[in-house]
Amino acid sequence: MQGDWIPIFTTNQLYQAQFVKETLGTNNIEAVILNQKDSSYHFGSITVMINLKDKEKATEILKLADCE
Repeated sequence: MQGDWIPIFTTNQLYQAQFVKETLGTNNIEAVILNQKDSSYHFGSITVMINLKDKEKATEILKLADCE
């Protein structure tokens, strides 16, 4: 993983983050999930990260998929 990684989507539900990651991956945008949610106390967030160069394309895809 090289480049400038930025957050594109944040949630507290893992299934939502996985859906966004797979939606982006289907459209040839590499995405990773950064899970900062505490497993014992269930606070924190889960963030989908993408490369900065893919920001415009990813934003459009998520708008079309209603994942904003």
